[in-house]
Amino acid sequence: MQSHNHQIVIDRFVAACRADERVVAATLYGSHARGAADAYSDLDLGVITTDEAYTDFVAERAAFLQLLGEPIFLEDFDLPHIVFFIFRDGTEGELSLGRESQFNHDHGGPYQVLLDKKNILAGAVFPRRQPSQAEQREKLRRLIFWFWHDLSHFITAMGRGQLWWAYGQLEALRRYCVNLAHLQHNFSVEADGYDKLEQAIPVEQLSPLQATFCPQEPSAMLRAGLAIVCFYRETAPPLAQAHGIPYPADLERLMSDRLKQLCDARLI
Repeated sequence: MQSHNHQIVIDRFVAACRADERVVAATLYGSHARGAADAYSDLDLGVITTDEAYTDFVAERAAFLQLLGEPIFLEDFDLPHIVFFIFRDGTEGELSLGRESQFNHDHGGPYQVLLDKKNILAGAVFPRRQPSQAEQREKLRRLIFWFWHDLSHFITAMGRGQLWWAYGQLEALRRYCVNLAHLQHNFSVEADGYDKLEQAIPVEQLSPLQATFCPQEPSAMLRAGLAIVCFYRETAPPLAQAHGIPYPADLERLMSDRLKQLCDARLI
């Protein structure tokens, strides 16, 4: 499914790439290439330039995008090969930039060839990047240990009555649990919080966390904190054992005692 504006932008993109001597090929990827786009999908466009013209094209990418629409948002977020855009007509998307000698890093998964002046995309496959086992183990280790670090901040904020800070820490703790659930379901994926969560794991797995979206009120927040800790305790130790990561039992006992003291003081 493509909106009328999307097709207009795609047609302009192909025309601009065809007229630009620096451009070797142009692609469409993401949900549109997979046939999974809906009314809320953005456009994922790819440009491959000659090696000689790459630096020049990157420097002038804003001018190139103005050929496709009127940008009211244009940022690269310090990513060297991607620029994110929103046009005045509401079209959102990202433009991935590659060069002729090195273009298979730009995006992974299915794609459609929109233009290929030198036939360089014949048979080309863009594999999705898979994090290594070592990277995943380090990701898991950090989640396991940093959970207790941020729980310490939650306890401190609650003890001081600084509810905005405590509420932010509550969200951080919940996000750790969501990422642990990602890894529990599939240890090879990028655990990235709520992004497209419903497509990544069975949401029933997260049902114990639903009640932790609570009012900014001390008793409700403490109950949410206890529920999050319970979810963590059921998820993190088996994951740590399965992947050879020492579980911080002493740290758990220390922080659990502090949380209990806080709850006892507030009679919850």
